Amino acid sequence: MEKLRTVTEEQRKFAIDAMVTLVVEELVRDFNLAPSIVLKDFVTSKTGTLLYDESSKLWWNGPSYVADLYRKERRTGK
Repeated sequence: MEKLRTVTEEQRKFAIDAMVTLVVEELVRDFNLAPSIVLKDFVTSKTGTLLYDESSKLWWNGPSYVADLYRKERRTGK
């Protein structure tokens, strides 16, 4: 198996979209809300915006880490 030497722009975007899917699935279970509502709220949040900012490297973390950041944002309003 050949080692991946570089990550393309397309691969980064896919990784971020996949991460959003996993985060939303976790939050849907936690909040018992419809996926469409959670998705809309998450992607428009500070955490969602940060996740889509590739320079933040937030997408390198796991979905539970990102979901925890979002939960904290909801609790504190920050």
